[in-house]
Amino acid sequence: MENSLKRILLLGLGWLCVTVGFIGIFLPLLPTTPFLLLASACFMRGSPPIAQWLHQHPKFGSIIYNWHQYRSVDRRIKLRANVFIFLSFSLSIFIVPNIWQKVMLAVLAMILLIWFNRLPETTSVSHTSKNTEQGGK
Repeated sequence: MENSLKRILLLGLGWLCVTVGFIGIFLPLLPTTPFLLLASACFMRGSPPIAQWLHQHPKFGSIIYNWHQYRSVDRRIKLRANVFIFLSFSLSIFIVPNIWQKVMLAVLAMILLIWFNRLPETTSVSHTSKNTEQGGK
């Protein structure tokens, strides 16, 4: 009973993370990648077939693969994320009325960009070709 409850909770949390990560594609300041990585971790423990599906997803699979294999972010994704972080924080700074909010957002943007750009970087690695070479599907 306890094992099935744990599995249900992991599946629920995994799907919630996938949903929030998907919404993050369209909403500024809501990151996609950390939620997909958390979903992957939940699915690996709760449902390996769903984890496999997520790892082989045409859009998100390479992000997860690069993180699990190399603890790195693809150079193209890093560039795109930098642009969107800059644009979304700039828009937010423009919109908020108080100077303390503008300063807080600017500081948060700098901290986020410094942290994110310190992550190891890799060129595009095809996770599907790696799976094929190793006999996977």
